[in-house]
Amino acid sequence: MHLVLYQPEIPPNTGAVARQCVGMGATLHVVGPCRFDFSDRALRRAGLDYWPSLSLRLHDSPEAFLQWLGARRPWLVTKRGSLRYDRAPYRRGDAIILGNETRGLPAEWTDFWRERTVRIPILGNVRSYNLACSASIVLAQAMATSGAFDAAEPAAATEPTPRSG
Repeated sequence: MHLVLYQPEIPPNTGAVARQCVGMGATLHVVGPCRFDFSDRALRRAGLDYWPSLSLRLHDSPEAFLQWLGARRPWLVTKRGSLRYDRAPYRRGDAIILGNETRGLPAEWTDFWRERTVRIPILGNVRSYNLACSASIVLAQAMATSGAFDAAEPAAATEPTPRSG
């Protein structure tokens, strides 16, 4: 499974998503340009102990990402998605794409893939969910729906070495 962040703006969100990707065995793709450097302390702090295990692909531009995407199946996460996130027929190898924290995804993408947009219901009085939380919700559902959990053996939990400081 591929989890894609479109021009993320908040390093700790990206770090938290990176940690989720490591735990789920997913590849994290970041579509640039980004407003922060990947050596940013806040980014690494959120997923520090897991960063060496992350499968990460950086795409310099939306065009570079779309070239990589090719014929792969994208699922775009948006408040106005045509399908509820838990009803999409995810398959292994799909790409789940989330927009950035302030602007979301480009309208041309959501218009082009309208039938491949998913939404997470908001039942309470909030405008939207945090990017990292949304990524976790949809990625876990996609992994379960695609059968990825069925074949996986639970990994032995390893506690990161405590850091002093």
